[in-house]
Amino acid sequence: MERITATYYIETPYAVEKAAQVLAGEQSSGTFVAVPGETEAIKQRFAARVEEIEELETVREPAIPGAISPSGQYHRAMVKVSWSIENFGYNLPTMVSTLQGNLYEITQFTGLKLMDLEVPSSFAAHFSGPNFGIKGCRELTGVAMGRPLIGTIIKPSIGMSPEETAALVKTLAKAGIDFIKDDELMGSSANSPFDKRVEAIMKVINEHADKTGKKVMYAFNISDEMDAMYRHYDKVLVSGGTCAMISINSVGLAGVKAICDRGELAIHAHRNGWGMLNRHPLLGIDFRAYQKIWRLAGVDQLHVNGIQNKFWESDDSVVNSIEACLKPMLGGYEVMPVVSSGQWGGQAPETYRRTSTTDLLYMAGGGIMAHPAGPAGGVRALQQAWEAAVNGLSVEEAAKKYEEFGLSVEKFGKK
Repeated sequence: MERITATYYIETPYAVEKAAQVLAGEQSSGTFVAVPGETEAIKQRFAARVEEIEELETVREPAIPGAISPSGQYHRAMVKVSWSIENFGYNLPTMVSTLQGNLYEITQFTGLKLMDLEVPSSFAAHFSGPNFGIKGCRELTGVAMGRPLIGTIIKPSIGMSPEETAALVKTLAKAGIDFIKDDELMGSSANSPFDKRVEAIMKVINEHADKTGKKVMYAFNISDEMDAMYRHYDKVLVSGGTCAMISINSVGLAGVKAICDRGELAIHAHRNGWGMLNRHPLLGIDFRAYQKIWRLAGVDQLHVNGIQNKFWESDDSVVNSIEACLKPMLGGYEVMPVVSSGQWGGQAPETYRRTSTTDLLYMAGGGIMAHPAGPAGGVRALQQAWEAAVNGLSVEEAAKKYEEFGLSVEKFGKK
């Protein structure tokens, strides 16, 4: 029978092997004490197995509260555990409950993080994965290989009317933007009801497409209760839109998958709330595992933060996240990494140097909206930055060659 394998980074005051067995038992057929129904036959068929243990360092202080070590030592290790897919079949919520579930609360652990997971090839027959992915998003936006999609976020995040938002979209479309999205704070506000915003924005986008042949992808934030999300989705679709945004951590796995299963709009997955899942080095979930779960659910674009970002995440972590998204899964479940967070053109050369890819959606909010030459200048500056990056120019060389990018360097490069 096929098995799923998960890799954990653990810390424990007990012997590592003993703690690993507790993990396997708690998340399968066992509990804290032997019970009459747990027969050898059940164990043989349904019990999780500890497949591998790699012991690491020992420390004197626990990462998070848990059992007190009698010796004052806390042992760290990488542990691989596997489950038969008979335990949960092809049920993603139950799979996640199995791989994570109560583990974070078990006293035997003073640190635990799900680092990675491997699913068997049969998952490809049960989960279609992203409906559009990198190739499909390029086709929808008309952006050929060789450069990233250039995108922005409506700023201010909330407060603009549908008409004001549409006017800004018109300016951005004329400037050659590929992608625009609602901020995650914008749903259906008092002064910008969802339907009216969609109508105003899509009127501009459709008219621009009729004139130029290029249709800007706008990710409308449909995050809501399920019935409302279905209505929002339909409104975007009938209005000629190509993309919907979902705050995936807020909506949840089953809700996101239900929307992705529709398959008619590209799904932009915003991971707001990510820090509470990952920021502690010995608690939560690593992006390698996280992105695989959402690829199975079917999202097409997924945030990865950005180089020299305004948040806590290191450049190495961002690069690893981009690489994780681009690594093949189940024969082709491709998801487009969304680079964002305090980005402007100045980070493009380093982003390209570190990743050697243009298969990105490169997002700048203030980097476009606050450009000295206005939003149109901000769009051109990002296009120039990526042209320079691909051609091997430094920030200084690009600033001399390109006017709008030079203005960006003057304004943002000093921050």
